[in-house]
Amino acid sequence: MEPLVAIHPGANKWDIRQKVWDYIEEKNLADFPRPVHNRIPNFKGAFKACSKVSELQMFTQTSEVKVDPDKPLQGVRLAVLQANKTLLVPTPRLRSGLFNRITPPAGANKEQLRKCSTSQGVKEFSVPVGLDAKVKVDLVVVGSVAVSEKGLRIGKGEGYADLEYGMMTAMGAVNESTVVVTVVHDCQVVNIPEELIESHDLTVDYILTPTRVIQTNCQLPKPQGIIWSKLDSDKLEKIPILKKLRAMEEEAGKDVTLGAVPDPAGPAPQAAPSKRQNKRRPRPRAAAGDEGKQNHKEDNREEPEQEPEQKPRQRPPRVRKESRGEAKGTSEGEPRERKPAKAPRERKERNSEGTGGEGVPRRRYPNTVTTVHLGGIPNGLRVSELKTALREREAAPLRLTWQGAQHRAFLDYSDPEAADRALQSLQGLSLNGADLQAALAKNQRGGRRPFGANKRPRPPSAPEAASGEQTEVHTPPPTAEQ
Repeated sequence: MEPLVAIHPGANKWDIRQKVWDYIEEKNLADFPRPVHNRIPNFKGAFKACSKVSELQMFTQTSEVKVDPDKPLQGVRLAVLQANKTLLVPTPRLRSGLFNRITPPAGANKEQLRKCSTSQGVKEFSVPVGLDAKVKVDLVVVGSVAVSEKGLRIGKGEGYADLEYGMMTAMGAVNESTVVVTVVHDCQVVNIPEELIESHDLTVDYILTPTRVIQTNCQLPKPQGIIWSKLDSDKLEKIPILKKLRAMEEEAGKDVTLGAVPDPAGPAPQAAPSKRQNKRRPRPRAAAGDEGKQNHKEDNREEPEQEPEQKPRQRPPRVRKESRGEAKGTSEGEPRERKPAKAPRERKERNSEGTGGEGVPRRRYPNTVTTVHLGGIPNGLRVSELKTALREREAAPLRLTWQGAQHRAFLDYSDPEAADRALQSLQGLSLNGADLQAALAKNQRGGRRPFGANKRPRPPSAPEAASGEQTEVHTPPPTAEQ
């Protein structure tokens, strides 16, 4: 299959990351959180791709599975828990250890297991695993920014997945028979030059996408342990568990010499370029010998050079004459304080109406949405409480239409697939002792509707404002369920 994202010869890892991130954003292939730059992308169809893990033969044979905490891998974590296997999740940034073992409540139902698979559940239902624990991981599932059909993988650039695997090797938790799987969107499968892959880079054996299961038959070896020469003292300070592992390996007679601390004046990893570039005035043309200095972009601390003859022009203060309607106490020659312009109503609404679109610019919203009707909302429930419940269930919508007085709300999602996932996660939702009912809005059962079609042209009514509830500035679709 021809890759959807073309990688040009000579591209480095950061070039490939930017290519993939830009493509996902431009094609609107991602769910919350957005934008995907500098993240493992939470792509649309992630749950479908994750469900394929149970189809792998080695999944039925494994008992302990290590899954990264990335958002698009939630479906794999849920599948592991539902299969009654031991789920190990790395400690965020390895600050307090290497693993956490997820321990669901005794007799946990599907809804409780789903919560355990979320980032919040990982915090609430996890038990740290020490270095001396006898852990044998049979299957490792990692997130990726890009991966090739040959099993070459590129992460988001921080190196934690590679380091975690090296640490597991040092602990004896993994060996050459351990299978490594990654879950990505089809567009993330690209051609990666083999010369970009280093000895510490983790390769993968299987790639799961919404449409394919790819067995890579990768020929490159996986990391055989921690390569201490690629770490420095700063890294050890940030990850205390590395100190313990280094002491253990030093006692075993291994070479644990650290590399040099990188020069802080050196170039830092490039951040994602913003679509909005600040407009700068053209700088004076430099002499031919100064061209390199003028074009040097990395050192932003230097003050811009100015020609000695050019000085900023001093303008005399403007004198305002007294005019009709001018505020009292303003004397001639005294500048009058200018009041800030009121923001347009549309801008105000945009800042208050999104519940799941944090980090998603309005210009990236889809032209059409799929709406879910949420009924049975009890008296006294605040919209903030509903938003919290939606976030906990990973069902935060692009837009929420709140009608607490009518005991209902409407949730807009980017596409039918996102709405279906939300419907599944909202089943059995109970708030303030009342069971809420989630279903597609009636006008959605025959098709999708334009985004923003439910905007209210007037402020909230008096009874709603008096109730003290936070009311969104929309009305529900006219043909929705009552």
